Amino acid sequence: MRRLRTPACVHDASDDPFIRWASQALGAGGAAWEHHGAVAVHAPCLARRRRLVLSGPAEGVASLLAAHGRGVELRPQLEVSLAREVTELMPSEWAEDKPFGWMDRTGALDLPPEAGWLPATDAVTSLLRLANPDSWAWPGETGVRRWAGVHVAGTLAATAAEAWSSEHVGFMMGVAVHPEHQGRGLGLRVCQFVASSLLSRYGTCALFVDDGNAAAIALYRKLGFTLRQVTTLLPAP
Repeated sequence: MRRLRTPACVHDASDDPFIRWASQALGAGGAAWEHHGAVAVHAPCLARRRRLVLSGPAEGVASLLAAHGRGVELRPQLEVSLAREVTELMPSEWAEDKPFGWMDRTGALDLPPEAGWLPATDAVTSLLRLANPDSWAWPGETGVRRWAGVHVAGTLAATAAEAWSSEHVGFMMGVAVHPEHQGRGLGLRVCQFVASSLLSRYGTCALFVDDGNAAAIALYRKLGFTLRQVTTLLPAP
C-alpha cells in the first residue's frame, strides 16, 4: 500500500474526477493511498462531510477500505456499481446507503448573457432561504468562494456558487431560482455561466445532485454533464 502525499501524486494515480476533487484535502489534514490500481482519499472536512473517496478495481478498494475505512462519522463514498462489487467481497462489514448523484463534464461552454459574478451576497442569502433552504452552500461558509446571479428588474432571480473547488476540478453548488421566476430558463442560464467559468479555469466542472431530482439532472444534462450514481458505505448491521 503506497502513500500519496500530494494532489499531484493523486492526479497521476487516478483519472477519476471525484478522486481528484477530494485530493484538495491533502493540504488540510487529509491523506491518500494507492493499492493495486485503486485509490482512496481521506478528506476530514470537505463539503460538510468527513469523506473517504474510493475508486479503482474492487479488490484494491476493499483492501483500502479495510485499512482506512473506519472512524467516527467517516463516510466511505464510491460509485454504486463499485460499491456492490466491494460489498460482495466484504458482505459482513459494509452495506450501501441511499445513492446520490455526481455529475461532471470537461471541454468548453459558451458564456450566457445577463449572468455574472455578484459583488455582494446579501440578496443570495435571502434567495436561498426562500427557494433552497436546504442548500449545502451559503455565503460566508468556509470553502464557498463566489456567487453568480441573474437579475430580473433589478432583483436577484437566480443564483449558483463556486464552492470547494480543487486544483483541477471546479465545483458548483447552491443553485436557487426565485419561485416567481421559475420556468423561464434562469436556472439554466446561471448554471451555464458558472460551469463555463469553472471549465475555463479548471478544465473540469462537477457537482452533487439528489438522485431523485429529475428536473435538476435534466438541466445539468442539457449543459453536457454526465451522471454517476454514488453511494456511502455504512457499517453492516
